[in-house]
Amino acid sequence: MVFNRSLLARAALGPAAGAVLTAFMAAGAIPAYQMYSVGLAAVYTIVVLSVGLLAGWSGIWSVGHPAFFAIGAYFAAYGSGHDWSLETVVVCAVATGAALGAFLGYAGARFSVLYIALLTLAFTTVTLELINRWSSVTGGDQGVPVIQLRSALGLGTLAGGGADAQYLAVGAAAVVLALAVPAAASGLRMRLVAAKSHPLAARTIGIAPEAQSALSFAVSGAATCFAGVLLGLLTGFVSPDPFSLTLGISLIAACVLGGVGTIVGAVAGGVYLTWNPSLSSAVGLPQPVVQGLVLIAVLLLLPGGVVPFLARPARIVLRRVLRAPDAEVPSPSPVEASADRTPVESPRSPSESTDDGPVLLHLEHVSVAYGGLKALEDASLSLRQNEILAVIGPNGAGKTTLLNALSGLTGNGRVSGTADFAGRPLLRARATARRRLGIGRTFQHAEVFSELTVAENVLCTRRRITARDRADVARLLHSVGLADMADRRPGELPFGLQKRLDLARAMAGEPKLLVLDEPFGGLDSSERALLAGHIRRLQADGTAVVVIDHVLDDLFSVAHRVLAFDFGRTIGEGAPDTVLDDPKVRSSYLGTVEGRTRPPERVGDRSMIRLRGVGHAYGGVVALRDVDLDVRQGLVLGIAGANGAGKSTLAGILHGSLEPAHGDREAGGVIRTSLAPEGRALFKTLSLRENLEVAAYAAGITGAPLRERLEETVEWLPPRLRDRMSASAGGLSGGEQQMLAIARALIVGPDVLIVDEPALGLAPALVDEVYDRLARLAHDGLTVVLLEQLLSRAMSVCHEVAVLHEGVVAAHGRPDDPAFAARAEAAYFSGGLTAAPTAAASARPSPVN
Repeated sequence: MVFNRSLLARAALGPAAGAVLTAFMAAGAIPAYQMYSVGLAAVYTIVVLSVGLLAGWSGIWSVGHPAFFAIGAYFAAYGSGHDWSLETVVVCAVATGAALGAFLGYAGARFSVLYIALLTLAFTTVTLELINRWSSVTGGDQGVPVIQLRSALGLGTLAGGGADAQYLAVGAAAVVLALAVPAAASGLRMRLVAAKSHPLAARTIGIAPEAQSALSFAVSGAATCFAGVLLGLLTGFVSPDPFSLTLGISLIAACVLGGVGTIVGAVAGGVYLTWNPSLSSAVGLPQPVVQGLVLIAVLLLLPGGVVPFLARPARIVLRRVLRAPDAEVPSPSPVEASADRTPVESPRSPSESTDDGPVLLHLEHVSVAYGGLKALEDASLSLRQNEILAVIGPNGAGKTTLLNALSGLTGNGRVSGTADFAGRPLLRARATARRRLGIGRTFQHAEVFSELTVAENVLCTRRRITARDRADVARLLHSVGLADMADRRPGELPFGLQKRLDLARAMAGEPKLLVLDEPFGGLDSSERALLAGHIRRLQADGTAVVVIDHVLDDLFSVAHRVLAFDFGRTIGEGAPDTVLDDPKVRSSYLGTVEGRTRPPERVGDRSMIRLRGVGHAYGGVVALRDVDLDVRQGLVLGIAGANGAGKSTLAGILHGSLEPAHGDREAGGVIRTSLAPEGRALFKTLSLRENLEVAAYAAGITGAPLRERLEETVEWLPPRLRDRMSASAGGLSGGEQQMLAIARALIVGPDVLIVDEPALGLAPALVDEVYDRLARLAHDGLTVVLLEQLLSRAMSVCHEVAVLHEGVVAAHGRPDDPAFAARAEAAYFSGGLTAAPTAAASARPSPVN
């Protein structure tokens, strides 16, 4: 923790306010009948703060805090009756609250928000029942008095219900608020928020979500038990009535009213809880009714809470006074961009650079299975220090599973085999421990912590944050071009800068091995060049890199060696210049063609769907650029491309369910389109018949037309599915589910059928069956758009094929054109920039100079 003047000033506000309030109380400025309410508001402030920070920082909504509140109060009563000192009562209450909170937090970390709420609800119910039944200690329904507690430190004796307890409550609340301020700026808060925001990504930087939940709940429970001790002293009497489940709901309402996770909001919530009875009496309505109306109004009008709503204009005014208004997110300046392109030593050839280096990572016969599916099978590899290893393969080949096995993120998968990292066994180590071993990890979609700033996303990798840590992070952010955005939230940045942030977080701590999951995906050419420069510098500084991607030209430009996967197995290995010459590797991308039903020869002239200059982006990620397509009647159009090329986005635009960001989609009259999406998206708890009926109902088909369409569609299905129409869709095999998904798209009687990746995850025999049935639909006159990852498969069943590469139609032609096959293959791998993939590999761009 780094204490600066601003932080100390904010922390001093609570004690200063408490001192002023105490002075007013001592001077008689506050009426005696209101002093109790002031003390009660101070106690409630501590409880609301503990509940609000637990929800805001850890994402845990608890209705169990009335139980902690009661435990503290009954400790005060029991200590009063057994001559315990005040300090002993506080220590015992706080320790009990911390222990119970840690247990609830650790146990609840495995559950969703709903189940954690139910767990804490059960905790409160059991605690209240125990209080009622343990009458020898608690007095049961009759309650028990708090007479007095003496201080073992010579601070005097506090009488239950006396004025001294009111002063103590105000002073204690001031101290708790003061401690909360540096906690909000500490690494503890950052790690809690990181674990809440993205548990999987948090594990890769050494944060265990279960431990963070246990820690946050322990602190929250301890603070609430402390507040319970103050309540017992303040009231002078403890009974079960104030600690009902209604209080738990009221505490959550107070948190939402003030602002979840805010310190000043806790004060507002405490004041609201104290004076809500008076407000209810003034308006003549029951307290629950008033509380409900207030909460509804806040949720509808001020969803962030009263304090954040009022603070927002204050921050804007302060920012305008201190500096100019926020500008748009800046692009790297020419100087910064040139710094990112600092000349570095180019990666040496494999024969020169890595053969004589020590082995850093060695995998032998590693497999990962999920049930009966082997996502990775018998993988073996060695990685030397300073080496960059590229892993390629089509979608579903097992690449990400390999990376997950290295970083310990296989979930419930069964992992077998052996792996050694820097001379230590790897597979037995927890994911959080692998960061300490020296493994850093990025994600395909830049899984950043959205509630933390850019700087905090990197700082949370440290347990204790010092001035040196902040300086190191500032230098790291400067090295990736994010220095000017350190105080921004990731959501304010375009996708390319979020990718840089993900890389910076993985680089923090200078890992020995960096695991990169599709780092080039979604970036434009200049961003990819900058990223390639970063990867080369990392390698030059001694970091080994394992990287997977589908952008092969950029991937091959940085790699020393390439490993190819398909169906979870290693199918090839070699230098970037030669690996695509391996027939197995080429066929894994392009596919192989055997005898299949050919599409009909005749195609109509009528244009069913026409795209002109269509483009689309998701945030800062450009998915499509200037796409022109004409889907004519009776045409079987294939859209081929690697994973991430933009096929699914194009499918949505052709279907009409996705509006393009720019360009035009024109339909030739009233055209009904239907989409069988990638992944099938079946309603697996419904029967086959119900899946079909739901689609028909959505299209407005009912009654006799529905029965007719249902009969026709069922006839299209293979016999083994016709006889199981009442069975659950979740019980079908992958191929059967794919045919049901196509049938669901057919039941609406479309003019154009769009099928996205129909062969994904299917065995070869089932692939043939699915494609034969699609070809028969074309022979019946249906217009079909087929989005396919394997180029040769699209070439074998389509009239025309458009090859997508990085969102651009890089080639478009007819499979029966002999010259088109070579152009399509070059377009698939490198966007058509070279004549053949191997040439593309051999013409790798040199390092940026």
